[in-house]
Amino acid sequence: MKRFLLLFIIIISVQVFGQQNNSPNIVVIISDDHAFQTISAYGSTMTQTPGIDRLAKEGALFTNAYVTNSICGPSRATFLSGKYSPLNGFKDNENSNFNFNQNIFVKQLQKAGYQTAWIGKMHLGDNIPQGLDYYNILPDQGHYYNPDFIGSGNKRTHHEGYVTNIISDFSEQWLDNRNKQKPFCLIIGHKATHRIWMPDLPDLGTFENKTFPLPSTFYDDYKTRKAAKVQDMSIAKTMLMGYDLKMFDNMQEADKIGAIKRMNPEQKKTFMNFYNNIHKDLIAKNLSGNALTEWKYQRYMRDYLATAASLDRNIDRIVTYLDKNNLSNNTIVIYMSDQGFYMGEHGWFDKRFMYEESFRTPMVMRYPGVIKPGTKVNDFIMNVDIAPTLLQAANATIPQDYQGQSFLPLLKHEKYTPKKELYYHYYENGEHSVSPHFGIKTERYKLIRFYKRVESWELFDMKKDPHELNNIYGSKKMKKVTKKLKQQLLDLIEKYKDEEAKKLFYEPIN
Repeated sequence: MKRFLLLFIIIISVQVFGQQNNSPNIVVIISDDHAFQTISAYGSTMTQTPGIDRLAKEGALFTNAYVTNSICGPSRATFLSGKYSPLNGFKDNENSNFNFNQNIFVKQLQKAGYQTAWIGKMHLGDNIPQGLDYYNILPDQGHYYNPDFIGSGNKRTHHEGYVTNIISDFSEQWLDNRNKQKPFCLIIGHKATHRIWMPDLPDLGTFENKTFPLPSTFYDDYKTRKAAKVQDMSIAKTMLMGYDLKMFDNMQEADKIGAIKRMNPEQKKTFMNFYNNIHKDLIAKNLSGNALTEWKYQRYMRDYLATAASLDRNIDRIVTYLDKNNLSNNTIVIYMSDQGFYMGEHGWFDKRFMYEESFRTPMVMRYPGVIKPGTKVNDFIMNVDIAPTLLQAANATIPQDYQGQSFLPLLKHEKYTPKKELYYHYYENGEHSVSPHFGIKTERYKLIRFYKRVESWELFDMKKDPHELNNIYGSKKMKKVTKKLKQQLLDLIEKYKDEEAKKLFYEPIN
């Protein structure tokens, strides 16, 4: 009996060890508010992003990656849980606190023998993280300069320097000290490029000599879209000269901004000297009206892209670390943003809407031996699909309540049923006055139902109207299309168990 038990233990140990050796390591890098239209791999001419482009060249560029809910916390909750907001419980940033007791994918990886870590921004409330052997995360949104971190045991520490670099420092340290006998999953959450946009000191001035063309929709009049009319996220009216663009009359005004006040004297001197010179020039110009709005747009673009420069550089830094440490061949690397962002389209910054700039997110993936370099994935992929994909790649169990679909078979050129429709639901009814809404996107059409702040339906023909300017809901010509889309939308609502949307779907609009 003892011999049999010993033999059984040896067999199980060999199987587990073999499984771990065959299981790929995983590195997921998640940025914040990084717009796909500012990434050169997607054809952008605004700037060059060699770090992200490198992953696209060595792996795959996803041209139709989307999110289920375009806002920071809910997006990360979906990524972790493999479920839409109604099932994972994290619907908005205002009232939600993530429940770590559910079967998030890092727990499943732990059961499969992985060591797991999250470093940087998480932004899922104040519950203690589970499923992680190590974490060192930013409190709430975190700060660009001299940030605090919360580590295991809820210990808070302060660190001098620029947050994007510090996150990479911690990531490399964890990789250096990990258990080399186990596969690993490391999630790196960056603060960049979240508002307010504060570049690293070496990146100040990088884009000062570049003038960016106004988006064709910059002066959108929102003629056919009620919800777009009442939003409060415009560069003209909402973007603040001090808080956002660092235009201050004196240092006392600047120090009212906590992100600036926390800088050390040397950082603050370099930073404020740069912006004070711009402020002097602005005062001399004495701009108003559209001229001032367009000046704000240029300032926004320069600050945003300079902030993104450090992000791209640090993505390349982590990939280079993997290469130098012989980890490349057996490591999946994914870079993605938590959602898209407006770079002046419709006159806006921020996100939230189901319109393309916000709904669509950048995503690249390197997986040697599985993804051929230079691949383009044009199928619909959502952030809810990443958890089951990584679990399948790791030979780990995918929980039955997951709502995402693994796209690993697509990458392996195996049998795969592509998504024909995407479902979206944004719940928050506060900041930026964006009305809550849900909807469906197909290859050609997008149907949206707004509620609470504004009650309305919107329908767009994406083939004829890619910028989503002309709401054709209610058109007699679109009656059959609308009826079909509504049935498809209802099917998705039921599939994803969104009871709130189901109730609203049947409510008439006056």
